[in-house]
Amino acid sequence: MQWLDQISSEWALVIRIGLIVVGLILLRWILLVMVRRIVTTVTSGVKKREGAADTKALDASPLARARIVQRARTIGLVLSNLITAGLTISALIAILSELGIAIGALAAGAGILGAALGFGAQSLVRDFLAGLFIVVEDQFGVGDFVDLGAATGVVESIRLRVTQVRDAEGTVWYVRNGEILRVGNQSQGWSRIILDLPLAYNANLEKAKKALEGAAAKLTETPTIKTGLIGKAEVWGIQALAGEEVVFRMVQQVRPSKKDVITRALRQEVKKALDKAGIELATPERNARAAKK
Repeated sequence: MQWLDQISSEWALVIRIGLIVVGLILLRWILLVMVRRIVTTVTSGVKKREGAADTKALDASPLARARIVQRARTIGLVLSNLITAGLTISALIAILSELGIAIGALAAGAGILGAALGFGAQSLVRDFLAGLFIVVEDQFGVGDFVDLGAATGVVESIRLRVTQVRDAEGTVWYVRNGEILRVGNQSQGWSRIILDLPLAYNANLEKAKKALEGAAAKLTETPTIKTGLIGKAEVWGIQALAGEEVVFRMVQQVRPSKKDVITRALRQEVKKALDKAGIELATPERNARAAKK
């Protein structure tokens, strides 16, 4: 017992500091597990309601639910970072207190230093606040295809200071959240394919309309394409009229993740349908021949 008392008296400070560190590590682990369980519960609940085996399969389901999954994961990431930062600061304060360092004096000095840093690092503070609002307002989430002005592509990561975006060429862009003045999100709700076709001025418009409707109907015969369609394609008719050409507009609502694939497939079917119907697109040479006639 004397040996134990001697060790406890000599190593009391180290033991207390060790307990603080172990306690905060344990608390951090518990809080992170809770955050992960919440995110997992939200994700599993959505997948169960939609009957999807994985998150990617949710593309075939209403996109509002897929957005819930993305937002839950993003908020979970931000909360994890905040928990780690907050507990680290708490551990440092507790350890300094055990070492006999006056926390009050340090806090006063830190307040003055913080004010100076805050004045000199206003852009950094603006980035953090903008990052919080991006997550809270659900402006975009991981996996969304966005146009941030400075960069356009798929969001790979959202942090409090920067957003990581990968463009179509594979370049990764790091955009400061405070510099994002506008957000164009192409992954919320639905997207629309707009196909403008410049037909020859003397083209048979009724025949062209039927050909376009037939081309759109062909897409529904491909299962991988059909799952990305929302409703039927619409031929709006004449979009622009000039002396040399008639611009016909056709639109189709699609799920955002399938837009590029369906756009290419639709163009291919439209070309086949127009060639079969004998309808020509307007070109300078054809316009010149039509003018002579």
